[in-house]
Amino acid sequence: MDKRIRALAKKIKLLVLDVDGVLTDGFLYYGNDGDEVKAFDVRDGFGVYLLKRSGVSVAILTAKGAPLVQKRADEIRVDKVYKDFHYKIEALGLLKRDFKVRENEICFIGDELLDLPILKRVGLAVAVPNAVSDVKKLVPYVTRAWGGRGAVREVCEIIMKAQGTWEKVTEPYRR
Repeated sequence: MDKRIRALAKKIKLLVLDVDGVLTDGFLYYGNDGDEVKAFDVRDGFGVYLLKRSGVSVAILTAKGAPLVQKRADEIRVDKVYKDFHYKIEALGLLKRDFKVRENEICFIGDELLDLPILKRVGLAVAVPNAVSDVKKLVPYVTRAWGGRGAVREVCEIIMKAQGTWEKVTEPYRR
């Protein structure tokens, strides 16, 4: 792991996730009844679970407010969902207040132009390979895994390894 990324990840107390394109592949699927359907990667969910066990909080910040996002958040025990934030930077103050963290203690994973303002302010800004080029140019780290295909898990592992909690958190699964 790059020394700069390790140093930034070591300070993280809150991981904030975008949904479409980060927790999902970014495609919109609709059933015959018109309901939106999303696919989530189970590895991402388990990564969130492990990260929370290590003591890092996790929030979702999305421009939309689909009930299925709340369902997935509940399943993987996300601490809080901030929905209907088209201007995501407006949620930064709430995140800092609700989780009692400073900007440099926040990691945000994004993929789209509306993520740029918050990516510019957080301690560890991360993009996925399927992000728009303006986002990828801005951030110090672009995941190897695609959004909706393990990118969140990758970042969770980076944070835990940088903070020295990976071995302890995963030890029960290594027996």
